[in-house]
Amino acid sequence: MEIETKSLRTACADLNGQMRGKRLPASQAAMLEYAGQRMPLSALSLDIWGRDVEDSPLVFASGDADGQLRCTERGPVLMPWLDQPATLIPMWMYCEDGQPFQADPRHALASVLKRFDRKGWKVVAGTEIEFTLVDNRTGKLAPVHAPGVGRPLFAGEITGVAEMDRFAAFFDDLYDGAEAMGLRPLAASSEGGVGQFEVSLQHGPAMRTADDTWLFKTLVRGMARKHGMAATFLAKPFDGDAGNGLHVHFSITDSKGRNLFDNGVMTGTALLHHAVAGLISGMPGATLIFAPHAPSYDRFAPYSHAPTGASWGYENRTTAIRIPGGANAHRRIEHRMAGSDTNPYLVMAAILGAAFMGLEDELTPPEPIMGNAYGQRVLMIPTDWDEAIARWESSPKMARIFPGLLIDMLQRLKRQEQRLCQGLSPERLALETFETV
Repeated sequence: MEIETKSLRTACADLNGQMRGKRLPASQAAMLEYAGQRMPLSALSLDIWGRDVEDSPLVFASGDADGQLRCTERGPVLMPWLDQPATLIPMWMYCEDGQPFQADPRHALASVLKRFDRKGWKVVAGTEIEFTLVDNRTGKLAPVHAPGVGRPLFAGEITGVAEMDRFAAFFDDLYDGAEAMGLRPLAASSEGGVGQFEVSLQHGPAMRTADDTWLFKTLVRGMARKHGMAATFLAKPFDGDAGNGLHVHFSITDSKGRNLFDNGVMTGTALLHHAVAGLISGMPGATLIFAPHAPSYDRFAPYSHAPTGASWGYENRTTAIRIPGGANAHRRIEHRMAGSDTNPYLVMAAILGAAFMGLEDELTPPEPIMGNAYGQRVLMIPTDWDEAIARWESSPKMARIFPGLLIDMLQRLKRQEQRLCQGLSPERLALETFETV
């Protein structure tokens, strides 16, 4: 492993998607490649503020044992938002006996993808991720100031070119930084929220897309700070404003590279319908993955382009599952339920695991929604954090997708966050979490 910077960072994704790792001198790069790095297993199940989960069996019952971080196949990437050049080495956690650690989110996605591999299938995925630029200098979240103008923005501009041009310096550095990191952002657009933008990441192998999405969130935060702003992926930064979503597009190809969802017409194949049925049936149990924090549920509002129930339709942005139009050869599924305040590995594992379940069981979906999905009778999802945690913990469908340890640890840390959030105002809660999610 060749490293050209003076310092290194190692990082793996915890259950909240936060980077957990260490700083090292560059001389340690060879050691990392061949011997890995020891770190407590419990580091992957810290709450959103970085605290141990009080009743965690990984901390007290086990004596807080170490695991071994190993380099992922993603390889080292630069950290272009820092003043002093540094290199980040993405890693994932293994147990002392060399087995994957069952509460590691990246291993959860890898396990789901192996199920597709055994069928001779490959998942091609891409993401669209929304974020909001804000001003937090006054001790609360406020609309970002327009560069060169000095006044705060007061409204969003959906697909506004002038809005993009106001932030041209930020986006120029963002795209340059992404290129330096080997990320593959495509189109960027202004969205409906104040200071809200969306960036699409190029389709590719599902694990690579999850890696890129995780890294891109860190790049956005870093570049925003470099430009005197802050960036947040909160699902609903401002009351009454548009929410931030993470939309996942995916298709499945066979060993010859043929799209298994394409039958030459927009309806798609029976396999597409089975996958849609699995996604819908798995959505109530997986809602905690798609909405992991107390403020996440503010995003699920009617007429907001965020789904409020488990539904699907063709070219319909009011549904949770959308089948986009376009060339038949590119037939795919768009999953619109997750907020941007999520862990991309868990989101991808929940989506692809539910789709595989639908394929395996040959499930049949309900009729596609025609017209406005808001107000129509569809399968309901949990409407608040407490219900979502309970559904996650008891869902037999989630037990088919995720390891028991991961299910248990996620519900424990969310229950702890729930206790610690009691009594906090929505404004205080948003301020404490805006730069961590």
